[in-house]
Amino acid sequence: MAGLFDGNSNSKAGGFSPLADRIRPNSLDGFLGQEGIIGKGTVLRNAIENDEIPSMILWGPPGSGKTTLARIIARMTKANFVQFSAVTGSVADVRTIIAAAKERKKIYGQKTVLFVDEIHRFNKAQQDAFLPHVENGTVILIGATTENPSFEIVSALLSRTKVFVLKSLSAQDLAQIIKRAISDKECGLGEENIEIDDGTILSLAEAADGDARTALNALELAVKSAPKTGDKIIINKETIRQSLQKSHLLYDKGGEEHYNIISALHKSMRGSDADAALYWLGRMLEAGEDPLYVARRLIRFASEDIGLADPQALVQAVSAYEACHFNGMPECNVNLAQAAVYLAKAPKSNKLYLAYGKVQKDIADLPSESVPLHLRNAPTKLMKELGYGEGYKYDKKEAKETGQTYLPDNLRDRKYLE
Repeated sequence: MAGLFDGNSNSKAGGFSPLADRIRPNSLDGFLGQEGIIGKGTVLRNAIENDEIPSMILWGPPGSGKTTLARIIARMTKANFVQFSAVTGSVADVRTIIAAAKERKKIYGQKTVLFVDEIHRFNKAQQDAFLPHVENGTVILIGATTENPSFEIVSALLSRTKVFVLKSLSAQDLAQIIKRAISDKECGLGEENIEIDDGTILSLAEAADGDARTALNALELAVKSAPKTGDKIIINKETIRQSLQKSHLLYDKGGEEHYNIISALHKSMRGSDADAALYWLGRMLEAGEDPLYVARRLIRFASEDIGLADPQALVQAVSAYEACHFNGMPECNVNLAQAAVYLAKAPKSNKLYLAYGKVQKDIADLPSESVPLHLRNAPTKLMKELGYGEGYKYDKKEAKETGQTYLPDNLRDRKYLE
């Protein structure tokens, strides 16, 4: 299971604070889900409870609880807690925070926990600013990111931190969060007379796609905009649908999810699963991926995984590229779908791919072999006198029948294509 909010709340209802912020839990016991990293007896939970937390990176999708967990740590630790956003902050701000942390440690003996939200927004040079201060213990760094730390966090900083992976919330977790928000009279919507059935709650939980913040924002908007029957606020699936207005998919054209999904498409076609290929294709196109990029991947697949087992596969893929060029989205989605299904259903052979790999290896490992004299071009008299082209047989028969060789002497017996 994965989680974020529970029934415990940390601020009074009302005012301008969003529902998702008002009902954040105050303790680990109120933090729903993520048992894999903060359950009883886990390394992180023990470290938090013993006030011995290491510098860490919290990696997880939006709405999975990174900021909430950092705030819980802030309440449970005796250290001074400083929250900082890499979106709006600068290295100069970091230096100011570090200077204050040094002073606090020197005068009061108090540690400083520096929480950096969206740490991947800092470039690699900016991230280097944290290194010496994490190394000497001036600050305990907690970085939160939605991007793969392997790609976005400098290796030196990554080696000095522990990465904890938070998972998307399950629909069941989200349903519990929604119910708690509805019943919480102090910080949630418990003072409202809301009528909503379990089916509608589950629909909202599923549509939120693992993001508690999305679910709670949609719920709050639905409550504010729903028609009243007497003193009752009736929330149905249509109200939720209009409030949710799902306009994005979990897909980052420049990030890890981009590569994960194109990999899933490639492997689904390789496994001859046309339905899965259509799904992953749709995930990319509906999220706004460049159709020409997808078409180029299909062209590569046609030769790499099908090759001469079905030469028409390459024709289909190239035709799909041309269709995308002519039509653009959304008209070309069906052209790409046709190509993806054809490739998924086509017979598979990676012999061409393997053969060219052997060629690459020989070219990299061996000296540059000279072209045999009988294969050389002889446009001048001198070249003919030097033996260029001499002995070449113009014959359409296979080499094994004519005895003529076409590879350099040192590679005479090489077989690349099995």
